[in-house]
Amino acid sequence: MAGKLPLTSRSLPIALLRAREKVMGPIRATLTDAGVTEQQWRVLRVLNEQGPMEPTQIAEQACLLLPSLTRILRKLEQKGLIDRQPDVQDRRRQKIQISRKGLNVIEANLTAILAQADRVREALGPDRHELLLDLLGDFNTLES
Repeated sequence: MAGKLPLTSRSLPIALLRAREKVMGPIRATLTDAGVTEQQWRVLRVLNEQGPMEPTQIAEQACLLLPSLTRILRKLEQKGLIDRQPDVQDRRRQKIQISRKGLNVIEANLTAILAQADRVREALGPDRHELLLDLLGDFNTLES
């Protein structure tokens, strides 16, 4: 039975997990020092990049499940890193935006995060780094 499975060294899911850990390990330490989790950081990054959004949009952009996002938003709001505002068109809906304090968290950690990204880019080389991003982008557009 084991002969039918690819070796773990040639398994795409395992290779992706290993690569993620290689990239996120050093970043995780920076985020811990900043007092935010990886998931909270992703939400802050999405809001910083995209502007105010509805929770369903944030969940999609930050690669989070909506029930998890609900807890994350509550925690970010408690920390003062986001603001919630009712949608002007439909008061049952809400828009979430990054707060000044949330922007400060990004700004305070930007140098360390960019340095780690540069180390990865240098290790792969610029062409292979761009190719990897292109391949992963293509992969994410595949039908399930």
